[in-house]
Amino acid sequence: MKKIIVVGSSNTDLVVRSPKLPEPGETLIGSKFFSTQGGKGANQAVAAKRAGGEVIFIAKVGNDGYGKEAVKQYDEDGICTDFIKVSESSPTGIAIITVDDRGENTIVVASGANSELRPIDLQLDEEEIREAEYFLVQLETPLETVNALAYFCRINNKKLVLNPAPATPLSAPILQDLFMITPNETEAELLTGVKIRDLVAAKVAAGKLIEKGVKHVIITLGERGAFYHDGKNSYHVPSPKVNPVDTTAAGDTFNGALIVALSEGKGMEAAIEFANKLAGISTTKEGAQASIPYRKEIVF
Repeated sequence: MKKIIVVGSSNTDLVVRSPKLPEPGETLIGSKFFSTQGGKGANQAVAAKRAGGEVIFIAKVGNDGYGKEAVKQYDEDGICTDFIKVSESSPTGIAIITVDDRGENTIVVASGANSELRPIDLQLDEEEIREAEYFLVQLETPLETVNALAYFCRINNKKLVLNPAPATPLSAPILQDLFMITPNETEAELLTGVKIRDLVAAKVAAGKLIEKGVKHVIITLGERGAFYHDGKNSYHVPSPKVNPVDTTAAGDTFNGALIVALSEGKGMEAAIEFANKLAGISTTKEGAQASIPYRKEIVF
């Protein structure tokens, strides 16, 4: 198994439990507050490591307590943090998260140092590049950095997986440089104009992304699992049934676990099934990284 390189955001999540999600202008009394490490990039790096991968994380944090604690936690998880940069001008990113009694959530992010992760920060030594096959990235860092990474992966014959979250319009050159894209239903609709009401619509949306140059498309469908399409083959992989309490890091867990399974040489359907299992387990726990399971927790 080759090394996995994750490029993306590192945040501290400030989480409030509430009976329901607030309407505009509404004030609610929450039942519980806690803080935890988060950020889509960091979550996916942690998920990949706990799923059994050898992970390098490229990110930027502030020179503050939040940033120092984040790097400490990544080190304790066994993630390589040699390429995490420290900003002297911006604080570590934070996310304000509200979670309701059904496990659904709303999230507002203040990017902080994540907005300073630039193409120059992607510099790796030749050994690290040679030993890596898969790269994983999201959209909580500047788009110019994602563009640079896509170009880097193309010219170095590396496989780039993009989780297009938060939902952002993407140019044709980025899509054409991708090995895989993994939008959820909302993100797939923004990228294609197709509302995902059922599996037929999922196939239409995935087909549009294939037409734009992406080689492999996985649309995640929450508790319904995931839909795969590569232009020739397509199928639905359902998720195991669980009792969710918090879906905050489920998508990130899916992506981290997926890339580990692929790096181990699993077939696509088996890799998606593996990722579905770990993502399902993550929804039975509270928090972002605190909810991300270890591979040994798979019992079904």
